Amino acid sequence: MCTAAVYKTKDFYFGRTLDYDFSYGEEVVITPRSYAFHFRNAEVMERHYAVIGMAHVEGDYPLYYDAVNERGLGMAGLNFVGNAQYRKAVQGKDNVATFEFIPWILVQCATVREARERLARLNLTEDSFNRDLPVAQLHWIIADREETIVIEAVKEGMKIYDNPVGILTNNPPFGQQLFQLNNYMQLSPKEPRNHFSEKLSLRSYSRGMGALGLPGDLSSPSRFVRAVFTKMNSVSGNSEAESVSQFFHILGSVEQQRGCCEVGDGKYEITIYTSCCNADKGIYYYTTYENRQITAIDMQKEDLEGNQLIKFPLVQGEQIKMQN
Repeated sequence: MCTAAVYKTKDFYFGRTLDYDFSYGEEVVITPRSYAFHFRNAEVMERHYAVIGMAHVEGDYPLYYDAVNERGLGMAGLNFVGNAQYRKAVQGKDNVATFEFIPWILVQCATVREARERLARLNLTEDSFNRDLPVAQLHWIIADREETIVIEAVKEGMKIYDNPVGILTNNPPFGQQLFQLNNYMQLSPKEPRNHFSEKLSLRSYSRGMGALGLPGDLSSPSRFVRAVFTKMNSVSGNSEAESVSQFFHILGSVEQQRGCCEVGDGKYEITIYTSCCNADKGIYYYTTYENRQITAIDMQKEDLEGNQLIKFPLVQGEQIKMQN
């Protein structure tokens, strides 16, 4: 599945992994300010904030997986299969299909506070994009440099959680994910001490035994704990190179390798891509499973006043620098 994270040094960073067994042909897409958004149950929006992120473009429409707008607000949708539940359009609400939820928030909200105001009137509908792209069961993370929230549309209605750890994975619901951190309060980056029994002379037997007991499997709850622990104990300098590098290392703690997570006969989940966006500057960095070299796209170097999508196919194939 997937893991999303926020991180702050001097600048604010937002990104995620996409873990799946196949790709939809995603690419980095910039939506400029004058691209006309045709929402299913609302008027056409012809002027708005510019957005950069990873998307599958279908019929000239950007189906964003994760994105950041020019004001520094980030949002990503992650699988939430079995728990997500959407509804039919109702009067008196802002009826938004799930595939247009990310742009609907990012093109008109500059902060999480503004997003909260929009969410108060929101009804996520069960409309699919088309017959070939059915409704995805998702929950979402929205973040700026000041706060992070999680949105889940479930049987009981819409739930909005404050997210103090700045991490999101998949099932179970976010409240349960957050609660399970209580089971790991003994974890420490320091060398372990004997709390097992004063009657036994237990001791560390090797250098580098910090984080002893941190779960290492690929399940969503384990990835959540691992990503939270890694992020909360992460140490980085303030430079762009140090910050971006550290962000990729944080998400590297939960990446999936081909062969370790089988989801069907000969099908395996892998980390198709990992992203890191400097939300303050609008620079989108990414790596792919086939290309570990970091590639960057700066939205400020493009014409953000245009009305056509600006697309960058992902650089695939391992980029190896020969040193001799």
